[in-house]
Amino acid sequence: MIQLHSHCLVFETANGEHIPCSVEDVSVEVIGEAVDQLDHEIVKEAAAAVLHYFKVERKQTIVTIAEFTAALEGVLRGLGLIVNSTEPKPAPALAGPVAETSLDDLAVETGDGGELLFFPRLREEMRQQLSQSPRLVRFNNLHDCVKRLVGARRWCDRCRAMSDQIVGYLRQCLDENHRTDCALVVS
Repeated sequence: MIQLHSHCLVFETANGEHIPCSVEDVSVEVIGEAVDQLDHEIVKEAAAAVLHYFKVERKQTIVTIAEFTAALEGVLRGLGLIVNSTEPKPAPALAGPVAETSLDDLAVETGDGGELLFFPRLREEMRQQLSQSPRLVRFNNLHDCVKRLVGARRWCDRCRAMSDQIVGYLRQCLDENHRTDCALVVS
């Protein structure tokens, strides 16, 4: 299960790889050098409109760069702008350091302290990861971590609630650090 930050989509590259990224970052790459001639707020609003279109109207979180480019061009043309997008250069917008942490390892570290020790440790880990200025912060092994914290052998309603709580907490930590240039993946 991948939990995306609210301003991100998963972009499918030409080789089939899936990379989560901020729609604003991809918009800047798609527009290319012409971005310097546009109002930043217009680009930001156009990117938000395309995000809404894919996530809400089409209920789609994975898009190709070509789909995104076509939708962004449509929005900008609808605003009266003449746009000829450049071929996107995915490396600058989609690449960069990736910080990765095992949630289950953090749960093991906190031992019998359960949630009382786990959540402060999780916040500390998020701060450490963000101090490296990554483009992507990935927390994996959520399923095992949740079962360990809840003390369950099988997935149950308490597990689902704990899973939602952990994902919400991670999003909150990311927001508190004012990092809009970083994607969060929880799996």
